[in-house]
Amino acid sequence: MTMLSVNVNKIALLRNSRGRDFPNLCNFVGKVINLGVKGVTVHPRPDERHVTRQDVHDLAEFLSLYPDVEFNIEGYPSEEFLALVLAAKPAQCTLVPDDPAQLTSDHGWDVGVNKTLLSSVLARLTEAGIRSSLFLDPNPELVAGVKTVGADRIELYTEGYAQHYGLESEHRLFESYKATAEQAQQLGIGVNAGHDLDIKNLRRFLEIPKILEVSIGHALVVESILHGLEPVIKEYLAICAGEEGLSHYY
Repeated sequence: MTMLSVNVNKIALLRNSRGRDFPNLCNFVGKVINLGVKGVTVHPRPDERHVTRQDVHDLAEFLSLYPDVEFNIEGYPSEEFLALVLAAKPAQCTLVPDDPAQLTSDHGWDVGVNKTLLSSVLARLTEAGIRSSLFLDPNPELVAGVKTVGADRIELYTEGYAQHYGLESEHRLFESYKATAEQAQQLGIGVNAGHDLDIKNLRRFLEIPKILEVSIGHALVVESILHGLEPVIKEYLAICAGEEGLSHYY
């Protein structure tokens, strides 16, 4: 079974647009947990345009009440970011190669070029007891480098898959994701996935065996506005469990 981790950045962005604590992030997280979600993801950026540093601390404290729910913090491994992660002590830290000014993540790590940085950061995460994951493009040749620097997992960057879903080019791209996942699994590296996955394209992607976690935020929030939070969460959980969903909503 694949774990659904709900990325709450869009909820924080919505809150920030009005200058009030509404919607309250912990309240929203409590609602999705009550619906069966077992993972929560944030990506705090330096400009705090959505999730803030204080949000990270607040969520870490709130999630301590739910030991069966995993907290995943994504970000570029600056010293400021690492200090935040080490203070919050999430279950998982996903490292992304983003420039601070980027609108959103749009590529995976070049592990060879960044070997020294990643080896150092991953060692610190391991020492702190925090599971690590590296954002990675779908290329099996990159996986050996991930093993070398000591990451526990990769997160497959799935925008390419999402863009080609339903097109003739989908099969070729899907096979590259599958081959990358298989190569990682053969080396004992766990496989997560995320970015532009949605309620329509997720089931096909999870035909790749042993995907441990999918992180979904933007699409889930938009779909919840259109169809309601509870039916959308239940649909995602059904897909992640490999069960028949209620796709007549969509």
